[in-house]
Order: sequence, then structure tokens, then C-alpha cells
Amino acid sequence: MADIGRYQKYKEAVVDSCSRVIVGKEEQITLLLTCFVCGGHVLLEDTPGTGKTMLLRAFAATTGGGFRRIQFTPDLLPSDLTGINFYNPKSGEFEFRPGPLFANAILADEINRATPRTQSALLEVMEEHQVTVDGTTYPVPEPFMVMATQNPLESYGTFPLPDAQVDRFFMRLSLGYMKREEEAKVLRGKPAAELLSQVTPAVTEEETAYVRSAYRDVRMSDDCMNYLLDIVEATREKTSPVTAVSVRGAKALYAASQVTALFAGRDYCIPEDIKYAAPYVLLHRIAAGADAREETAEKFMTNILSGVTVPLETKA
Repeated sequence: MADIGRYQKYKEAVVDSCSRVIVGKEEQITLLLTCFVCGGHVLLEDTPGTGKTMLLRAFAATTGGGFRRIQFTPDLLPSDLTGINFYNPKSGEFEFRPGPLFANAILADEINRATPRTQSALLEVMEEHQVTVDGTTYPVPEPFMVMATQNPLESYGTFPLPDAQVDRFFMRLSLGYMKREEEAKVLRGKPAAELLSQVTPAVTEEETAYVRSAYRDVRMSDDCMNYLLDIVEATREKTSPVTAVSVRGAKALYAASQVTALFAGRDYCIPEDIKYAAPYVLLHRIAAGADAREETAEKFMTNILSGVTVPLETKA
């Protein structure tokens, strides 16, 4: 059985550390932490200048491990991410030079500014945590997490992410603008670089290993499971104007609901855990199709959550 107290302590440590850099975004930090605990990747989409990169850098520093930032541009090549085999004249042999993907936390900044060819270089590593170069497979360090920022598609010089890659992101989050008093605090505060330099690991490797495995013990009753499946199956109706949720998406919602329950102080899921996590886990998946507009997907998701019957049975 998962130790609820350890999860509460872990969450408080991470949220408190990141909140020193990003003001007033405790909920988004908690959701980002949920992705990390579940072993998933996060796509942070918002307009430039809202603190996306700062949040991800602060989170990586808080959780420890190796960190690499990759600025995605149209001229970026797949080998710039994965690494290359180069000839060493001293040894007379080819040697592998790892690319920036070989780190615990990868910040893929403005990921949709790169071409589809370069974007596809992330498909293998995001799913299988390994990189294949010239027929040889190399595992990446664990824990491994891709944290990507994305500019709105209406922005100049962007390339839509392929559906297969969008589905590999556990959640899609948005920071939004700060409240007036929060923004005033930031304006009067220290520069971002100084704040980031003061962030140190707030959790240990042992604590991270525990929270990333013990959440699977959280119970989910048959009624809650059926509720989750009803939501997923509702996206697969033939009359649906959006993309259906994959099995990967259903598994992500299940895991996110378990961690949400633990962060709420319970070792069992209730329907509210599933309903809360569903938009963050599913919305980018059902809006992935080329013909699906964001507004249509949001309306469809709202209709599903309001239309699917919530079970009365709440405890496993």
C-alpha cells in the first residue's frame, strides 16, 4: 500500500521549491509533478513570455538529475538530438557521441518550430526510453522526462506535431497570465536567472524512485473503472468530430487518477479524481486531428464529462 504521507511530503517539497520561481501556479506545478510521478511527458502550450521555460527549468532543478535544454529551430537535424558516430583517428574506430537527449530532464523549447523530420526523432525515446543510431540502441538515463513548450499554431514559423507524437505526451498544460498582484510581485522581485540559480534539489533519488512506483497500489473500484472507460469510449463514437482516445491515453488517465488521489490524501480513487484529470490528459489527444479545432475539442470534452453518468460508489 502506498504511503500517503510520503506523497504529501514529496508534493509539498516540489511545489514549494518551484513556487519561489513561478508565482501563483501551484496547480500547474502539481499537474506537472503528476506527469513526472507517472513517468510521462508534458507539453506546455501558451503564448511566449508566460514563464513556460522558467517553470520547467525550476522543476528540473528541484527534482535533481541531469538537465538539457534544446532550442528547436527549423534547421535542427535529428542527429543534433540523438547523437552521431564519429571516426576517432587515434583509435582507428568509430565512436558514439551522445546527443542532448541523454539526460534525465529534457527541455524541448518551442518544439513545434522544428520540422516534422526532427520532431519524429523524439518518437522512440519518448515511448521506449532509448535511442537508435546506425542500428545500435542506447538507453537513456532514468528517470527520463521530456518537457516541451509549444507556441500556438497561429504563431509564425510553426509546424504541427504529428498525432503519434502528441499522443506520447501524458498531459498538456497551460500557464495563462498571472493575477495582477502576482505580476506586481514578479516585477518587484529578483531577476529570473538569479531565482533559478538559487533552486536546489528538494527531493532525493530514493524518494523519487518510491513515488514513481508505489502509486500503482492505489485502488480503483469497478464503478470508477467503468466511469473512466465510459469517458474514453465516448470519444470513440462514430459521430465524434474529433480524434478518439487511444489505449495509451486511457492508461494515462488511469495513472493520473491514481496520483491525483494520493495527492488528495487517499489511497483509493473516486470519480472526481478521474473527472479532474480527464481534460489535462485527454484534450490534446482528441484535438490532435488535422480537422479538429481546439474549440470543438474543448466543447466535446465538456459535453462528455457532463453527459457521462457519475457513479455513486466512490470507494474501492
